[in-house]
Amino acid sequence: MAFHASRLILAASLGCGVLCLPGPARAADEAQLAEVLVKLYKAGRTVVSEHQAVINDASKGDKGFTPAYFVERLTDKFRDQTKIDLRQPPESAQARLLLTLVESGREVVAEAQPVINKQGVAFKGFLPAVWARKTGERFTHKTGLRLKLTASVWRYAGNRPDEFEADALRILADPGYPKGKEYSKTVMMNGRPVYRTLTPEYAAASCLACHGQPKGERDITGGKKEGYREGDLAGAISLMIPVR
Repeated sequence: MAFHASRLILAASLGCGVLCLPGPARAADEAQLAEVLVKLYKAGRTVVSEHQAVINDASKGDKGFTPAYFVERLTDKFRDQTKIDLRQPPESAQARLLLTLVESGREVVAEAQPVINKQGVAFKGFLPAVWARKTGERFTHKTGLRLKLTASVWRYAGNRPDEFEADALRILADPGYPKGKEYSKTVMMNGRPVYRTLTPEYAAASCLACHGQPKGERDITGGKKEGYREGDLAGAISLMIPVR
């Protein structure tokens, strides 16, 4: 079944700069909302990762990694993981937020087409982390729900942890904290309650070429390797949702 970006735009946008929702999430809904948003975010990043070799193939011009193709793969992967089919979304605030995240990711892939399809250049700099950062920024601008990558050691200034995130990262790094479990808490911000959650991210084998050993060595991007070993805590996905 074809996935139409125009349907996404109509479903996700109501003509305002920030997504118009009936109000902040209810306390009973925020954990579930956070869970599916993070799963969708991670699925999009995985799609980019799975196509990294194609994106960096210097022998090809048109890679076929179009915005429409990206959305197809993302919605398939998300459906397989959650049984939620975004091709036929229910009419709900949660569905509109999921669709807005898909559209934000599609826009990032669309913007990167000249780079992705440039022939004669291998490393394009279009990495899963770059897609995630730019998608999170667009989603935050559209919805007011802050979604970002963060880490105790960061390369991009926008990933720098705030006080809550820094404390949460220390908790996630504690050997006594259950590995893989997110850290969530409702806190006050600017006089209003917000639900904050950090989902831990661990260094996979595919991450080590840029983030592994030896620590301090320059990787292909020009950044300094963090010295991670497979399985080390590398950071977290941070999400903040207003609570009604």
